[in-house]
Amino acid sequence: MNARAIDLNSDLGEGFGRWTLGDDQEMLGIVTSANVACGFHAGDPRAIRSTVKGAADAGVAIGAHVGYRDLAGFGRRNIDVASDDLVADVIYQIGALQALAAAEGTSVSYVKPHGALYNTIVHDERQAADVVEAVRLVDPSLVLLGMPGSAVLRLATEAGLATAIEAFADRAYTPQGTLVSRREPGAVLHDVDEIAKRMVRLATEGLLEAIDGSTLELRADSICVHGDSPGATDMARQVRHALTEAGVELRPFAPAAAATAATTSATATARS
Repeated sequence: MNARAIDLNSDLGEGFGRWTLGDDQEMLGIVTSANVACGFHAGDPRAIRSTVKGAADAGVAIGAHVGYRDLAGFGRRNIDVASDDLVADVIYQIGALQALAAAEGTSVSYVKPHGALYNTIVHDERQAADVVEAVRLVDPSLVLLGMPGSAVLRLATEAGLATAIEAFADRAYTPQGTLVSRREPGAVLHDVDEIAKRMVRLATEGLLEAIDGSTLELRADSICVHGDSPGATDMARQVRHALTEAGVELRPFAPAAAATAATTSATATARS
């Protein structure tokens, strides 16, 4: 596979009240897409709005990072949610982010499920269908970002939604192409140089080494660096630098709707 364009994304907007998680503003100067928390697993309205504004100013694409209603567990606990509840919850989260984005003269262009919901809908057909239905009802032009071979991406394609495939820079993979559980040793990667080399190989050859040393074939449209990981901004910067040096273009997989100076000016005038 020849070098090509790829997206670099991070999970942002996860601060809550007096607690800050990650450095959103610095990360927004590195990534091309921002998966912004919608208040269910993390994020309060003020923190979310600040991240959205930063993304708009930086020309970074904005995605709704929807999850289970699980603030205490940071959305990483599996929940058996009834379909009516899950559809409504996802609609609610996307709608909240859309309103905050509109207030800053920008818009939401994609949806990425978070944490346990993300992992559940790799195999759970019912919950995957619920997420697809919610996205379709809100805005069928939204792109759905997820794991290759997942039920949610298959069902999204069948429903006529655009999809994008994601790979994780800082996570280990099983030989089957799924993420190693965070409960297992070696699930989270920390060697920045090694991570950067892995992502260059992924982007240019479509190959990735699994935790057992075997080689996976994996085509990805976007690479995720978790914003709450230790040294996340340094990792993202190194990955971006390595990709650029290898001739890989960094650009959003979904269009970024950054606020123009005219829009920002008009909004400021309306508020005054």
